[in-house]
Amino acid sequence: MANKGKLIVFEGTDGSGKSTQMKLLGKYLKGKGIVCYSTHEPTDSPFGALLRACLTGRIETDERAIAALFAADRIDHITNSVNGILKKLEEGVTVLCDRYYFSSFAYNGGFVPLEWVISLNEPAMKLLRPDLTIFLDLPVEESMKRVARRGETERYETAEKQRRIRDKYFDVFRRFEDAEKVAVIRSEEDKELTQRNVRRVVDALFGGEA
Repeated sequence: MANKGKLIVFEGTDGSGKSTQMKLLGKYLKGKGIVCYSTHEPTDSPFGALLRACLTGRIETDERAIAALFAADRIDHITNSVNGILKKLEEGVTVLCDRYYFSSFAYNGGFVPLEWVISLNEPAMKLLRPDLTIFLDLPVEESMKRVARRGETERYETAEKQRRIRDKYFDVFRRFEDAEKVAVIRSEEDKELTQRNVRRVVDALFGGEA
């Protein structure tokens, strides 16, 4: 039976470079002979499609409904019998995930009661905690510059909201510091420098073997 894989989650405000850094890490790990699977939230499931419609404004809905949809999408993401995270981990695959429950705490918990958002996500937390969460930290001003270069904005992409979200991330990191392994890494303009810092904490997770 294959050794169980590891779950590595990337978190950050909008524009922090999560997708780029996750892709670079995936190539690095595969080069070391570690089988990887990359995924993201919202997922590509019907739950995720509905969420993306809400986030882009195609569907107008309440923040509480979005929080509940994220929680449902996450449970399916974890438990899906075809390509769920638990299935991949049991097969010995290391899973790289762009966003997980800390995103719900920071984004939804910045606009509705945090305790309620945490309670929604308790089933996911009991099912599967990450082996490592990498938070790519970026000043809000730089975050908004990167978002502007992208050309489209979504529900949370204003300076005021991003500032509140970044603060909430650090609030929940402190709250769960005894239960979660979180590495805060500055998202540098030099993507390779950021990646070197990412690899350093991931190598440590694999006991220096990665």
